[in-house]
Amino acid sequence: MRVLVIGGDATGMSSASQLKRRLGDSVDITVLNDQRWTSYSACGIPYWVAGEVAGGPDSLVARSPEKHRANGLDVRIGISATRIDPDNQQVSAVEVTDASAVSTFDYDHLIIATGARPLAPPIPGIDIPGVLRTHTLDDGLVAIDALEETPRNAVVVGAGFIGVEMAEACVQRELQTTVLDLAPEPMVVMDPDMGSLISKAMADHGVTFRGQEPAAEFVAGPDGRVASVRTASGDYPADIVFLGLGVRPRTELAAAAGLPTGSSGGIQIDDHCRVQGYENIWAGGDCVETRHRVSGEPVYVPLGTHANKHGRVIGLNLSGEDAVFPGIVGTAITKFMSTEIARVGLTEQQATQLGRDVTTASIVTSTKAGYFSDAEPMRVKVVADCEDGRVLGCQIVGGVSAGKRIDSAATAVWNSMTASEVVDLDLSYAPPFSGVWEPFQIAARQVLAKLR
Repeated sequence: MRVLVIGGDATGMSSASQLKRRLGDSVDITVLNDQRWTSYSACGIPYWVAGEVAGGPDSLVARSPEKHRANGLDVRIGISATRIDPDNQQVSAVEVTDASAVSTFDYDHLIIATGARPLAPPIPGIDIPGVLRTHTLDDGLVAIDALEETPRNAVVVGAGFIGVEMAEACVQRELQTTVLDLAPEPMVVMDPDMGSLISKAMADHGVTFRGQEPAAEFVAGPDGRVASVRTASGDYPADIVFLGLGVRPRTELAAAAGLPTGSSGGIQIDDHCRVQGYENIWAGGDCVETRHRVSGEPVYVPLGTHANKHGRVIGLNLSGEDAVFPGIVGTAITKFMSTEIARVGLTEQQATQLGRDVTTASIVTSTKAGYFSDAEPMRVKVVADCEDGRVLGCQIVGGVSAGKRIDSAATAVWNSMTASEVVDLDLSYAPPFSGVWEPFQIAARQVLAKLR
């Protein structure tokens, strides 16, 4: 069996490795990767740029091309796929450094793992030197080199996950930092009342957050490098700019081949990670849409957790198993300095937009028993369905050890538990870890009282 993989990161390499381990010499696997790195942690790049990761880019690489080759995979780096021909089961590709060097690869099964690309709207000046992205390891190297020039003023454009993490990196680098965003509060995946806690945490560390003030132009100085960022309200000095505007699925190749894509642009797959309508084409990771288990709708949520699970499912199915990817609930976590930020399921705004009749509870408590001198505040918000009492979502913002509590909420949302069932859960307790009631359960109790 000839398997061709386009993309050498999470989904691509996990599916290829899984399949090779199971089938050995009975399968030939070729991987086309347009980068020089494979199997690396893009999520670690902001922390590497911040100076929190020891060593160079190899520190974020889980398995190099050489190690994959030693395991029997034919990994081709610096090769960019240019055309998929599903009828003839062929893929055309060129060398990144020489577009005239065209190759054709035949396949029995094709795995598309092309990932995502950073959103780059047509803002004047967006391509001038000093306006940086942190999507790949090469981007990280450019950013670290730019930081060696000792900039003083940084502007982060966008306040999603990457924007918040890059704002932290700028603070760690002791830069005067401004964050600009279209939304009124950071992190639109949180409700505004929770997002306001994040903007306060930024202010506490000297970061200026400007909501509803998107970048309109990047202005170059006499040396041709970025000098300021212009908005409708004025100019902000910037020796360095980091773009954190989100990503979009990298699916131009798939769409040109006639493969189905959804409203987000992500490839449409079934629950076996097979491209809809194609028996021998598979896809996963940041280039696909997946089903949200709460809303029931197809959604685009690019995360490494999903990408690696997609790879496992594809590898198992191609080796003869019957593996299913059961969907997502949108669990995510990050932090800004010591403030931890986590969410799962639907926010109040999202549920309302979907026409759900919901009630919420928001409680303020502490990360451990309140009599500890190092107990830190945390806020927990729970969203529940008024009709059946089911917990639809949860959001947490708080001090150290607050964020990972989202996993209890994620388990509840995943299993469609009601607020009453959450209150009855037998969760752990000791004063150094929490009060006698777990914060998620306290919020669920308040929701339950409203429902009754």
